[in-house]
Amino acid sequence: MNMLKQAKIAGIAGVLAVLAGCAGQVNEEAASEASVATAGESTTASTQASSAADAARVTAEQLKSEAMAADTLFFFEFDKSDLSQDALDDLDAHAKFLAADRNAKVRLEGHADERGTRAYNLALGERRSNAVARYLVIQGVNRSQIETVSYGEERPLSLVRDDSGWSRNRRVELIYQ
Repeated sequence: MNMLKQAKIAGIAGVLAVLAGCAGQVNEEAASEASVATAGESTTASTQASSAADAARVTAEQLKSEAMAADTLFFFEFDKSDLSQDALDDLDAHAKFLAADRNAKVRLEGHADERGTRAYNLALGERRSNAVARYLVIQGVNRSQIETVSYGEERPLSLVRDDSGWSRNRRVELIYQ
């Protein structure tokens, strides 16, 4: 059995020696063609990488311009914190931009109309700003990019004391920082 192992080892060593000798011989023409092909692939890869970077830059700029064109005021029904379909459409543009640019930050300011107690309106403003934040996070925005704050009834848009004035005050303002 010992001799059999030695024969196998000798056979393997012989095969490795032959392979090593063959590997040292290179067809110069094939090497030249391979060199040209590799240079072409490198140039193509470089061009593709440059095109991809340009496309990413254009896409990022497009996402930013769409977000800046979208509405930043989101209005709510009386005593509600549910987002309307109109709000979702605009929030999608903001979410795409924020998800693409992880350095961008946003502050969501929740507001309520003057009806209700101060404490209740602060809590309602917070629920509203948190509803917007949750939607953005679901759309891929990192939670660390979002700050939420509630001002309750303290910062009204309208001082008119009727339904039209109160409806303007029930809102979340999205502010880029």
